[in-house]
Amino acid sequence: MPLFAIAYPMIDPVALQIGPIAIRWYALAYIAGLLLGWWLAKRICAKDALWGATPRLKPLDIDDLIVWVAFGVILGGRIGYVLFYDLPHYVASPLEALEVWHGGMSFHGGFLGAAVALSLFARLKKLPLMPVFDVAAAVTPIGLFFGRIANFINGELFGRVTDVPWAMVFPNGGPDPRHPSQLYQATLEGVVLFVLVQVLVRRGALKRPGLVTGAFVAGYGLARIVGEFFREPDAQLGFLAGGLTMGMLLSLPMVAIGLAVVVIASKRPANG
Repeated sequence: MPLFAIAYPMIDPVALQIGPIAIRWYALAYIAGLLLGWWLAKRICAKDALWGATPRLKPLDIDDLIVWVAFGVILGGRIGYVLFYDLPHYVASPLEALEVWHGGMSFHGGFLGAAVALSLFARLKKLPLMPVFDVAAAVTPIGLFFGRIANFINGELFGRVTDVPWAMVFPNGGPDPRHPSQLYQATLEGVVLFVLVQVLVRRGALKRPGLVTGAFVAGYGLARIVGEFFREPDAQLGFLAGGLTMGMLLSLPMVAIGLAVVVIASKRPANG
């Protein structure tokens, strides 16, 4: 163990209290991710040079799409957590599944929920599916970044015990210094993945529908797997077969599917 650890910044999870109403950083993270994603998606859709002849959403369509995505992420994230991470508990106490204010969201569930919402939106608007997915993939890392920062503020989803000089003692993690894995994941899933998809967008990837989506899906899967090596597994699950975690198992198919989509999209001629 190190002789010292970096002091964990004790930030109140409640950003603002107005009487009985508490506004939490976690909720603000969701709002910031959605609003900044909405703003960037409108800018991307407005630039003809990025798309060539590829059919795409109009900037005004993004105003409607953001509502669909928000519901898909929240519903899918909660359902995913219940199914993937603590099903026996919620089978015994099913009404607790509705108590979202107690926490418990799954990215993989939110990802599937958003995918369903995007698919329904594209069908309703009679738009080709892949360009809709590409726009969402281009901006999703923004929300991932803010979400992981909120995890850090809440002192949750902390890392494994370590002796690195930048280890922290988390309030709910016992007396041992741990990896600040939320910050690792914010960097990989947020910053690095955002740079990757934005470089692809600027280099004409939107002219090959599915390329940005595939890169995001595979990139997230890889980033999550790396992050899981430093993150403490969920207490109710622990390590699974072969020392894997649930996050790793759910991310492995994302890597395979994402790479397959990238290969297929890369073989298509660019639209314009």
